[in-house]
Amino acid sequence: MTVQSVLDEIRERPGTGDVIPVFNPATEEQITEFKDCGPEAVNAAVARAKETAESGVWKGMPPSERAKVLWRVGELIDQNTDELAELESLNAGMVPMQAKATVTVSAEFFRYYAGWCTKIEGIASDVHTGGLTGIDSHQHAYTLKEPYDVVGLIFPWNGPIFNFCAKLAPSLAAGCSSVVKPAEETPLTALILDRILSEAGVPDGVANLLIGYGHTAGAAITAHPDVEKVAFTGSTEVGRAIVQASGVSNLKKVTLELGGKSPVLIFDDADLNLAVPMASFGTFVHSGQACVCGSRIFAQRGVYDQVVEGLANMANAMKLGGPTEDGSMIGPLISQKQLTRVLGYLDQGKSDGVDVVTGGHRLDRKGYFVHPTVLTNVATTSRLFQEEIFGPVVSVIPFDDEDEAVALANDSTYGLAATAWTKDLGRAHRIAKRLKAGTVGLNCQMQFDHSMPFGGYKQSGWGYESGKAGIDTYLQTKIVWAQM
Repeated sequence: MTVQSVLDEIRERPGTGDVIPVFNPATEEQITEFKDCGPEAVNAAVARAKETAESGVWKGMPPSERAKVLWRVGELIDQNTDELAELESLNAGMVPMQAKATVTVSAEFFRYYAGWCTKIEGIASDVHTGGLTGIDSHQHAYTLKEPYDVVGLIFPWNGPIFNFCAKLAPSLAAGCSSVVKPAEETPLTALILDRILSEAGVPDGVANLLIGYGHTAGAAITAHPDVEKVAFTGSTEVGRAIVQASGVSNLKKVTLELGGKSPVLIFDDADLNLAVPMASFGTFVHSGQACVCGSRIFAQRGVYDQVVEGLANMANAMKLGGPTEDGSMIGPLISQKQLTRVLGYLDQGKSDGVDVVTGGHRLDRKGYFVHPTVLTNVATTSRLFQEEIFGPVVSVIPFDDEDEAVALANDSTYGLAATAWTKDLGRAHRIAKRLKAGTVGLNCQMQFDHSMPFGGYKQSGWGYESGKAGIDTYLQTKIVWAQM
C-alpha cells in the first residue's frame, strides 16, 4: 500500500458516526478524514472475534503454526518499513529517524512473541493431602494456561505502530481474538498493519480493526459484555474511566499503561558528558510526548548550574521541523488541542514566577511546535511539578543529599520510570530499591528490550507489557485436580 492509497482507503471505510479529520501536525493541514465506526460496528467486530474464539480457528491452531504466522507478520512489517515510517511521520509528527526505528522495534514484537507460542505451559504436582475433607487422599494436580476469548486493545496517538504491535503480538501469541482501536488522531498505520495480518495468515475475524473516537468506539469496547479483557495505554484519567466501565459491565480484566512524571537524579559525581545529553534526549524526544520522558530533573547543588546550562544548550541546539525538513531532531506536538494544553501549563508557570531558562513559547511557523523548554524555580506543589504535561518541558530542581533526592523523586502520584546518574555503584543500587517506579535506569535512560517487562507503580498503571509478563496478561490459569 502506498501512502496515498491509505489516505484514500480510510475515507471510504464505512461508519455511522461523525466525520473525523486527520491532520499533519507539522503543517496543520488536513490530510484525510474518516467516519467514526459507530456502535453497530463495535458489536459486529466483537461478534466476529467471539465466533473465531469459539470455533478455535486461531487458539486451536497448533502453537508452532501460530508462531510461523507471527514471524511472518514481523517480516512483512520490515518489508513495508518505508511506507509505515512515512505514515508515522506524516500522522504522528515523528522525525524520519525516529519513525524508522519505531517500525523496526515494532516488527520485533511479533518475532519475540512468535517464540512464546510453543512455551505456554502450566505446572503439575502429585499431591498427598487430606484436603478440606480431612480424608487422606492422593491427587494429581496441574494447571492450564488458557487465552481470553475476546480482548479489547486500545492505544494512544504518541506511538501508534509501537503500541499496536506491543499489544497485538502477545495477544495473538496467547491465542486470543481481539478488537483493536487506535487513537482517532493517528489511525493510518493501523490500516497497513491490518492488511499485513491478513497477508501473513491471521484468520479473518481474529483481529478486528475499529477506528473512531475514544468516547464512542473505545467506550463501547470497554462496556461490551463479550469483551473479557481490555489492554489500554493512555492517560490516567481515561484509565480510571475504563476501570469504572469494566466494573459496570462484566468485571472484565484490565491492563493499564498510564501516565508518568519521571524523575532524573544527577549527583555531583555523575559523568555530565553523558548524563546531560541523555537527560536532554530523555525529556525532549518526540517533543516530550512519551510517558517515560524524564520531565523532572533533580541535580545535586555541586553540579546544578552546569546541568541547567547544559540542558539549555542542548534545548537550543535541537532543530525542530517536520518529516521532510533536513536535519530535524524534534517534531511537533500532535494537535492544536495538545499545543493549547502545553502552552497553558507554561503560561500558568510564568504567572506563578518560574524562571524560563530557555524556550517557553511556540515557534513562529506553521505546525504545532513548542521550543524545548527548561524551567527552574518550580514549586514542588505546582501543576508543572506534579502533573504530566506531555510536551517538551522540563523542571530542574536542586537537592543536597541522597535522602532529599529520593524524597523529591517519589513526590508524585505517578511511578512509571526513574533514572539516577552517579559513579557510586553502592549509591546507585540503594536508590534503585528506594525509587517508587516500575523501571529504573542506572547511568542509562530510555532503555527498552522486548524480553523485559514494562509497567508502572502507583497511578502509572496496572500490570505489565513485554517479556513473559506481556503474554501472561492475556492468559487465564485453570487448576485441575484428579483423584488417583
